[in-house]
Amino acid sequence: MRWQDLRRSGNIEDRRGMGGFGGGGFRMGGGLGGRMGIGGIVIVLLASAIFGIDPRILLDGGVPVPVEQSRPSNNPAENEARDFVAAVLGDTEQTWGELFRRNGQVYREPKLVLFSGAVDSACGFAQAAMGPFYCPADERVYIDLSFFAELRQRFRAPGDFAQAYVIAHEVGHHVQNILGIAERVRAAQQRGSRTQANAYQVRMELQADCFSGLWAHHADRARRVLEEGDVEEALNAASAIGDDRLQRQAQGRVVPDSFTHGSSAQRVRWFRRGLESGELKTCDTFGADTL
Repeated sequence: MRWQDLRRSGNIEDRRGMGGFGGGGFRMGGGLGGRMGIGGIVIVLLASAIFGIDPRILLDGGVPVPVEQSRPSNNPAENEARDFVAAVLGDTEQTWGELFRRNGQVYREPKLVLFSGAVDSACGFAQAAMGPFYCPADERVYIDLSFFAELRQRFRAPGDFAQAYVIAHEVGHHVQNILGIAERVRAAQQRGSRTQANAYQVRMELQADCFSGLWAHHADRARRVLEEGDVEEALNAASAIGDDRLQRQAQGRVVPDSFTHGSSAQRVRWFRRGLESGELKTCDTFGADTL
């Protein structure tokens, strides 16, 4: 991938080396936690247990407060990886900004948080083992750079464009959030069964794959970012993290009703659809009869 000349995003929050709760991005004191006694805090903890809300969101008023940025790493490989992430994120900003303008809309750029080991978000506490994720509550993408090594080694999906696919997929969830798709899906999931909720989630994830391919289409058309073998890297990554393949590796059998991201073939198909068409309307996984 030709990423070296791409514009770098300024929306990077580097929290590496800060560790879990201490450097997760929330400050205890600005919200309810700084104004109530022990009895009040106990009530908040009980309420959070009943309603499934992260108690730190209630205690801190629900507003994420950025902590001090970590110091730059002395590891050249880590610094290059950070630079790569900033370049890909910057290109998604250009691409989606232009696509939104064409439709008379304004693209709201997400933040991207780099962390190591564990991190706090407005969606709760998360560990690196969960992999990269997007939190709609604070409009941030969270990535532990060690995932890229896992992508190469555990999933056997090497290459810089495989990594770019992952970043663009999470940004795709941000696009869904802006367009109101995520909110509608959450409402539908709450009304249905567990199996139905999973089915909606699969369509969400496959649409994010399609949005990732759509970004690649326009980025290459405008800035010639793709090199020989890049598309294959992305397709290999999409296939490697399909639910069927992961379930077969983990438990020796496949349970389609428990899928949350889609099969390998589905993920490849929808990424390719966005890549080849470059049109938002072709990414309507919710209106598709078959995935």
